[in-house]
Amino acid sequence: MLFSFSTAPSLRGRAGGLLLALLVVLSGCSTSQTLTTLFQKTTPHEDYARALDRAGLRDAALGQRWQAAADQALRDSLVVALPVLETGFFRADQPTAASYRYQVLAGEQVHVRLSLQPGVAVSRVFVDAFALEAGQAPALLKWVSTDTTAGTLDLRYRIEASGQHLLRVQAELLAAGRYTLRLWREPSLSNFPVRGRGDQAVGSFWGAERDGGARRHEGVDIFAPRGTPAVAAAAGIITRVDDTKIGGRVVWLRDAATGQHLYYAHLDRQLVQAGQQVRPGDTLGLVGNTGNARTTVPHLHFGIYQSGRGAVDPWPYLHRADPVPAALPAAAGEYLGQWVRPRSAKPTYLKLAGARGELLTASTPLRVLGQQRERLRVELPDGCRGYVPTRTVAVARPLRKLLLPTEIEVQTQPAAVAAAVAAWPARTPVAVLGRSAGYVLVRGPAGLEGWARI
Repeated sequence: MLFSFSTAPSLRGRAGGLLLALLVVLSGCSTSQTLTTLFQKTTPHEDYARALDRAGLRDAALGQRWQAAADQALRDSLVVALPVLETGFFRADQPTAASYRYQVLAGEQVHVRLSLQPGVAVSRVFVDAFALEAGQAPALLKWVSTDTTAGTLDLRYRIEASGQHLLRVQAELLAAGRYTLRLWREPSLSNFPVRGRGDQAVGSFWGAERDGGARRHEGVDIFAPRGTPAVAAAAGIITRVDDTKIGGRVVWLRDAATGQHLYYAHLDRQLVQAGQQVRPGDTLGLVGNTGNARTTVPHLHFGIYQSGRGAVDPWPYLHRADPVPAALPAAAGEYLGQWVRPRSAKPTYLKLAGARGELLTASTPLRVLGQQRERLRVELPDGCRGYVPTRTVAVARPLRKLLLPTEIEVQTQPAAVAAAVAAWPARTPVAVLGRSAGYVLVRGPAGLEGWARI
């Protein structure tokens, strides 16, 4: 396995030793450890963290940064609107974890696709989805990992309850290279219940008044010509075929995957029998206007009923909310990993997570963590993250160049408690890229960057 580094020689040596120790512990697990792991309900991310512990690497500087990045990602409150199409990168010298918070509705399905670009120096990438609730620890929902031989990771998971979710993307230690993330919503039911129709055919929604307000509509009405096939929206078994006063000719289908019951009403004809197993797309009946719909134009009343909840809104289960994100422009990624600064000489307002905002001066450097079509995901010197329009920033050219007047210590962040990455002697040539909190961001020998007081 080949790894590429753009770091100082001393860091290169420490990273190489760290990699060697990690490979030894991963390849040297005893049979009992391996068997134990097989029966533990742990994620690949958790297994990797345990491997670092066994190797004694979690207490090393890079190991601590890797775990800190994983924990920070779960606390990050930056909310994104789906769909997301973003290119990001992994740094060998500075472990990072990208996170995305987004709103979901019960009945939707979240689809994640992560593609590694050719030449990425990484064995494994971990993607974990969490449900978030105020005052509680993030609840792990779904996870997947991939390696460079696969190249693409694909993950889908169904939303059981509306709320806010978080997706964390993190690679193993010493990973280097770029990836593209696509994140979008889609209906959890595999087929629309009326053949040849889609969202536009729904003309009456959940909760609409019925019988002068005496009751509410417990489903959606899908309009189509009489005789249009009503099809199975999921695989399952037919539990009832009946004729009722309100629903007319109806069919009930029990969804094999979820146990919920799908209700088809006002059919002109029923073409299945109770006990029959069906696959998605199989014809169950023909659209009509039987029952209390005899005075309306033909349509299918479609409902979903769940144990312990009764009727639920079918719309999120059917609605194709987001288009599949298209490819980014060829130039996307040109800012990745670079420092940028506001173009304007006047203070620029950056909207961050929650209600917080930040006034940025023309000398405030921002590290670009991800790039979308028209905006950048950036990290401020204090570690907070936000999005800025691409047009409002430019690559951070040196503000000035100088020879260090005295020996200085270079740190990872502009803070007294930040870890040191190097010590440069007096007369070392450096370029100043930005300023924050009384520190300057400098680039020195071999392109190494860090924060120092000068």
